[in-house]
Amino acid sequence: MDRSPQYQKNSLSLVGAIALGTGVMIGAGIFALTGQMAEMTGELFPLAFLSAAVIVGFSAYSYVKMSNAYPSAGGIGMYLQKAYGPTLPTAFHALLMYFSMVIAQSFLARTFGSYTLELFDGGNRSLVVPSLGVGLLTAAFLINLSANRLIQGVASVLGVIKIGGIILFGVVGVLAADTIGIRATAEAPAPSVPGFLGATALGILAFKGFTTITNSGAEIHDPHRNVGRAIIVSIALCVVIYALVGLAVASNLSLTEIITTQDYSLAAAARPALGEAAVWFTVLLAMLATAGGIIASVFAVSRMLAMLTEMKLVPHRHFHMPGSIQKHTLVYTIVLGLLLTAFFDLSRIAALGIIFYLVMDIAIHWGVLRHLRDAVAARPAILLTAIALDLVVLAGFLWVKATTDPLVLYVAAAAMVVILLAEYAFLSRRPAQDADHHAHLHDAKGSSSKEEEE
Repeated sequence: MDRSPQYQKNSLSLVGAIALGTGVMIGAGIFALTGQMAEMTGELFPLAFLSAAVIVGFSAYSYVKMSNAYPSAGGIGMYLQKAYGPTLPTAFHALLMYFSMVIAQSFLARTFGSYTLELFDGGNRSLVVPSLGVGLLTAAFLINLSANRLIQGVASVLGVIKIGGIILFGVVGVLAADTIGIRATAEAPAPSVPGFLGATALGILAFKGFTTITNSGAEIHDPHRNVGRAIIVSIALCVVIYALVGLAVASNLSLTEIITTQDYSLAAAARPALGEAAVWFTVLLAMLATAGGIIASVFAVSRMLAMLTEMKLVPHRHFHMPGSIQKHTLVYTIVLGLLLTAFFDLSRIAALGIIFYLVMDIAIHWGVLRHLRDAVAARPAILLTAIALDLVVLAGFLWVKATTDPLVLYVAAAAMVVILLAEYAFLSRRPAQDADHHAHLHDAKGSSSKEEEE
């Protein structure tokens, strides 16, 4: 039986790639982060979204440069391998990205449950929300067992619906509001520098979905051009949409109300402006958006883990399962997502995701700066700026969590130590010639792929 990953060249269009990226970003960012950001920085939370967009703009530079030079189904895993070789830093940071993407799926699943519950009266929220999230992840698993074109079709249709619906929500919400702007209250937290940096870090989580596009590099049509284009267009679309919807929410709820309803703030904002019909519209929109985001994320992250497996950077066991490695990594991804969805709340899921992502992001920029800037024609000043901005917001976020929820920092640190030690043990047992073989193999694949495109 052929267990090697099967990548369908040219099976994803530019529009499909944009739908995958925006699907993850919009699902995670708009529907659940607004209240958490307001809780950290008060009335400055709209500026924190814009600050996050600026930082992501600098971060995207490395990914665009790398994707233009080395499009791959492994995406970030391949970029790290190009920078650091088949080594422990590559495996460690690639797995941080993998887990941050799985965490994002759980974040979407819990958001789906929180909004869906707004359609019904009563119920134990602590039990029903994760149960609904688990159901959504199971449905996403079944869809991802199908062909790429079906996945692309579902993600594209859901992407169009939710982008149009969210824009409609934003426009109508602003027009229906009595006043335009943020209504501060005495109970709302006062803005602070650490709080603003922490909120900016969460805002980055709302944009990080663009990285899922890099994991489909072997399947996107004309990848040397279209991966970078899809990244840029996805980020630009989300900046406009986030600004519009954030204004609508702030104009219809006070800061205290936004914080209180942080898990379902868009539905709460729709009620005073337009009544129960608008709540139903918003909840259904949230359900579609989060569902599309999970389908897109599962599609990308399972392929990233399959590539890491093929590169012999992570251990793999079939457990007597039939099918290719891609199918196995899909199962692992869904099972891990189910566990996180069942046992972690939204704020802690988001915190773990942003810590893992920022650590990995810094490693990407440093790798390009030290080893690849000439090969991909990258400007050192932009790379250094991206690293500095990541370090500043990460420090601010860690400070906020250290004073409000230190447990999440202990969990993050413990998880990173376990990943590091497990990878060290695995790579230490790998024969040197095996590592060299796979390094040369993927270098050859990247070169031949680039020559074919040119």
